[in-house]
Amino acid sequence: MIPSAFHGLELLAAAVILLDEDLLMQYANPAAENLFESSSKTMVGYPLSKIFNDAGTLLSAVDYALANNCSYIEHDLRLAAIGRPELHLSCAVTPLEIRDARVLLEFRQMDKQLKIAKEERMLDQQQANRELIRNLAHEIKNPLGGIRGAAQLLERELERPGLHEYTQVIIKEADRLQALLGRLLTPHRLPRLAEINIHEVLEQVKTLLLAEFPQGIDIERDYDSSLPPLTGDREQLIQATLNIMRNAAQALRGKGKIILRTRIVRQTTLAKKRYRHALMVQIIDNGPGIPEAIREKIFYPLVSGKEGGSGLGLTIAQTFINQHHGIIECESRPGYTCFTMLLPLAEDVASHTESA
Repeated sequence: MIPSAFHGLELLAAAVILLDEDLLMQYANPAAENLFESSSKTMVGYPLSKIFNDAGTLLSAVDYALANNCSYIEHDLRLAAIGRPELHLSCAVTPLEIRDARVLLEFRQMDKQLKIAKEERMLDQQQANRELIRNLAHEIKNPLGGIRGAAQLLERELERPGLHEYTQVIIKEADRLQALLGRLLTPHRLPRLAEINIHEVLEQVKTLLLAEFPQGIDIERDYDSSLPPLTGDREQLIQATLNIMRNAAQALRGKGKIILRTRIVRQTTLAKKRYRHALMVQIIDNGPGIPEAIREKIFYPLVSGKEGGSGLGLTIAQTFINQHHGIIECESRPGYTCFTMLLPLAEDVASHTESA
């Protein structure tokens, strides 16, 4: 029986196993059962060598921790329950001095840790990008207005109408750059929150996209009709989704398929916080895929895979989703590109806000 001091282990997201003096398994929490795809009843009472294939590295880590009476972390552990797929894990081994519990093993999947670390780097990079863009935009905006004004004054003084063509080029390019700067600065408005139906957002974006690409694009819907309402800024979510779908349509060159999929995700980490439930929106296309050279940089500002692109659409989409405490992920290969937006649901956002 598990010691009463460890009853809280059942609530942990980390996979935990307890071993007794003879290094026989005494307890596995629900997270460990899920991780190793095995019931606690089939593991309790057995040594690690009977539970896992090739448990030598794990046993060496346990022996080291006990011999030195210290905690030890094995960062690169390949382990598989018998008859189950191999997992890439880290394992923290902690000696205990409690009756019926001599060793505590805490397992974490390395791919999840790497994913969280990557998300943290992206958040830090995005913050740095935003500050850089804002500073550059403000520095450029004033002299740009002066250039435009000077071109207008020059145009009035020119006696030959043919020369107006050149001043118009200056004015139009100045206007284009002003619009670009406006787009760089716009995402910093905070969301105006209200209860919305994500499927209504997707349907509106679908209508807008088909108006822009009236022929050749097939949009398939795979909605979970049981999804609860989402608390968010309707206009920002429309813009974020439209930016991603427009990129997909442009990559398809107006001919191909886009799939819109919605689902609920349980127990997920978004932007360094753990949430009970999140809403998942996937935008999938069967286009050529994102060029490998820019695949890791597509959310950086001014990075674009198409000629004439501003490289701001995905940056703005990411900013809007981050302002909803969510994240955007991308998986791409030739013939398949999937953008996944994950947004925490209302009760989870409220609980994090209250505890902040």
